[in-house]
Amino acid sequence: MTYCVGMRLNSGLLFMSDTRTNAGVDNFSTSRKMFHWTVPGEREITVMTAGNLATTQAMVSLLEERSKAQEDRDPSILTQPTMFQVARLVGATLKEVIAYSSPTGQSSDDTFSASVIVGGQIKGGQPTIFLVYPEGNFIEISDDTPFFQIGEAKYGKPILVRGYDPDLSFADALKLLLVSFDSTVKSNLSVGLPFDVHAYENDSLRLERQFRIERDDPVYAAIAAGWGDALKAALEQLPDYKI
Repeated sequence: MTYCVGMRLNSGLLFMSDTRTNAGVDNFSTSRKMFHWTVPGEREITVMTAGNLATTQAMVSLLEERSKAQEDRDPSILTQPTMFQVARLVGATLKEVIAYSSPTGQSSDDTFSASVIVGGQIKGGQPTIFLVYPEGNFIEISDDTPFFQIGEAKYGKPILVRGYDPDLSFADALKLLLVSFDSTVKSNLSVGLPFDVHAYENDSLRLERQFRIERDDPVYAAIAAGWGDALKAALEQLPDYKI
C-alpha cells in the first residue's frame, strides 16, 4: 500500500509520499514513489504513484524513455505545452501499461491497477495538480478540492480536512502532512518511512525544495509525540457526557 498527498497552497504546491512497498505481512521494502521532470526556468513536473508496483514502475520508465532527446521518442512529458496535456499524457501512458498487463481491460479494482498524482507548472501557465485514475481519465485540483490523496487515504484525511488552509506556509503545511502521515503509519503497517517531500514555490520553475524524512528524524519524532500528547490533553478538556 501507499500514501501520497498533493496539496495546493496560495504560495505553491506541496507533495509528500511514503516509500514502503509490501508483498505480504512479512515482506516489506522501500521504493521511491515520487518522480520529477524539470527544465529549469521552463517547467517543473512532479509525479507520485500508488498501486501495483510493476505497473507504476513501467509507467515511469515509459515517461522517462520518451523524454529522451531522440526525435522518435515522443510524446514526451518535456514537450507538452500545458499541465493539462501533461495529465493527458500520464493518463494515456498509465492506461497503455495496464492494458498491456491486463488485455481484458482496466478498472479501478484490477490487479494491475494504479493511480497517479501529477502536478507542477509550465511557463505561461498556473501551478496545478491532477489526480489520474487507472482508466486514464483525470480531475484537476480546485478550491473545493484543494488536495488529492492516493493509496491509504482514509486514516489521514480527517487531519487534512480539519487543518487545511490555503494561507498555510510550507512549514505549517508540512507539519499538517506529517501529522496526517503519522496517523496513517500508526493505523496501517503497509505505509511507512522514509517520506519524500517536495515544496514547489509558485513561478520558480525549478526543483529546489526536495528532501527525504528518515526514520530517525528528530523533528518528525517530536511532531508525532507532540500530536499524541495534544490529543490526550484535548480529550481531557472536553465536557463529560453523563451516563
